[in-house]
Parts: sequence; C-alpha cells; structure tokens
Amino acid sequence: MNIVQNFLNINPYSLKKKDKLKKFLKYINKLTIHHYKNCKIYRKIVKNLKFKIKKKNKLENFPMLPVRIFKKHDLQSVPRNKVIKKLVSSGTSGQELSKIYLDKENARNQTIVLKKITETILGNQRLPMLIIDRDPKIFDRSVFNAQLTAIYGFSIFGKHYCYLLDEKGNIDYKKLNEFLKKYSHDNFFIFGFTSLIFENLIQKLSTKLIYSNFQNGILLHGGGWKKLDKLKINNDNFRKKLFSKIKLKKIHNYYGLVEQTGSIFIECNECGYFHTSVYSDILIRNKNFEIAQKGKKGLIQLFSLLPTSYPGHNILTEDIGEIVGEDNCKCGKQGKYFLVHGRAKEAEIRGCSDVR
Repeated sequence: MNIVQNFLNINPYSLKKKDKLKKFLKYINKLTIHHYKNCKIYRKIVKNLKFKIKKKNKLENFPMLPVRIFKKHDLQSVPRNKVIKKLVSSGTSGQELSKIYLDKENARNQTIVLKKITETILGNQRLPMLIIDRDPKIFDRSVFNAQLTAIYGFSIFGKHYCYLLDEKGNIDYKKLNEFLKKYSHDNFFIFGFTSLIFENLIQKLSTKLIYSNFQNGILLHGGGWKKLDKLKINNDNFRKKLFSKIKLKKIHNYYGLVEQTGSIFIECNECGYFHTSVYSDILIRNKNFEIAQKGKKGLIQLFSLLPTSYPGHNILTEDIGEIVGEDNCKCGKQGKYFLVHGRAKEAEIRGCSDVR
C-alpha cells in the first residue's frame, strides 16, 4: 500500500486546496480502511465511534486517535514479524512513552518524504553538517527515541559530520574550528533541538574561541521549547539572539511528532509560519472538539499519509495552535499555514518530543 509513490513527482507545496483535498481524502480513506482491517484495537475504536467506512467522508469526520493512546497500547497494522524498527518518544525517567512500530515500507516512505520536504530549504545536495549534540554512538541504541530518530533522520542531508559536544556535553572547540575552517565559506547545514541550540550556541559559545561566524549556515531546529518558555524566550527572541551572537539568519523551526515521523511541518523563513505539505494536513478543534474557524486557537489535529504499519494517520495532539491561512502565504508555498502556541494546560510533559 505505497501511497507515497502517487506524490513523488509533485512539489510538496504545489497543490492548492481543491486539488489537494480531492487526492488527500482518497488516500486518508484508504488508510482508514487499511488500519480498520489490520489493527484490532483501531477497529474496536472505530466501531465504538459508530463511524461508517465509505468512500465519501469529509476530512473532519474521519475517526481520530488521541496521541497518548500510543503510550497505553501497542498499535500495529502489520504482522509482528514484519516490524523492523521501534520508535519511542523522549521523556523523563518513569514517564510513559509512545511506541511506534515500523515495517520496511513505512520506514522507507518516512525517509523519502522527509527528503522531499527538507530539500525545499537545503537543496538536493548534501551539505557539511554541524550537529548540536553529542555523537549518538555513545547513546543506547536498542530503541530509537525522538532525539536519536531526528539525528539519524536528518543526517541523510549531511556529510562531513561534526558533533559540537563531547561525551561530557561540553563544546568541543577543536572539532568545531576544524569544521568551520573547512566549510564555513559556503552553505552548511546545522541541526539540533531548540533547547540545545539555545544553551550551546547562544548561552555557552565563546565567539572569541571560534574561527568564523555562522553566516552561511542553514539551521533546522525543533523541540525543547518548554525550557525556553520558562526563560521568556519566544521564536522572535531566539532568531534575534542567534543573529546577534553568530550572524546566523537562515533559521527554520520545524514541528512534528514521533507518532508521525517524516511528516514534518517546516517554518518558512519569510513569515515564520508552519506549512502543511501534500503529505499532511491539519485541523483545529475547540474545547467541544468541534472544528475551529481560521484564526481561532484550539487543539491541533494532524493527518499524515505516511503511517501504514500503525494507525497514526489521524491524530489529535495535546498542542494548541491556530490556522492562519491557506494557499496565500507570502513565502509562496501552497497549502495551510499555521502557528503552534504550546501544550494544552492539562497535558502531560513530553520531554524532547514536545516539539513546536
């Protein structure tokens, strides 16, 4: 059931509302039927909701799963012997974690789509990559949490990798300067979780000890906003501090969930909005779980065409957001564009996978 193949020749941000919705509804319906037939727990939920699977349903009528159900249950739509990878969300000790099971096809499609989306900001050539983290070789890799998944996932867009931090979590100035001397004269890729970017590139980095500034860098970051919220640092402050400290101006925040890995929403540098792609969509639900109008805040509901080995194609998150518009962002991308305002007050803390 390789839905992704039907979109490979389409620019991720090229379809307007009418054309996208027709295609998207068709495949969301196919995914719903697929998971209904192959996942016992999902089938039971759909039956309890009295949802009738048929060819013509509005997007808002398809049954959604609350994101924390992946903490409580093992949801699989493929035989256990077909599972090749288990992803878990990041979290603090003792906290329940989401568990996502991937087969070969699902894992491959995540990589394909992540590549299609990320190439829109990085281009189609691998760039020298500075990773604001420790080398993942020192982590326990028996399972892939959100942090490891992100590092390995985005590393396919890089080469000549440099990890900013040593094993103890300190900035390795020797390795950083070797990297900057070789590659800072042209575009290079910087990746990391938002809180680690803030801690290390803004707070700790000594510009007196580095060879060059970061003006040719292209930063992609996500997650860890909760720590910055406590410091009263918003996205605008974050951008200004990075430019003031290291002259970095090409900065893209991304929003996504481990429950829909690969189907990320990248912030446009021009306007600062997250954008849906042809592989994804979004709705906002008010406190009564009704559809909220454009510009109104509510719980974010996310759709993705990627999940085939588990029923993660239609998820109600615990994040608060608002849809700003559709097909008319000044950056030129088609599709819905939106803001994320953080977690719902009653929602539990999710650690590193609390991305926005």
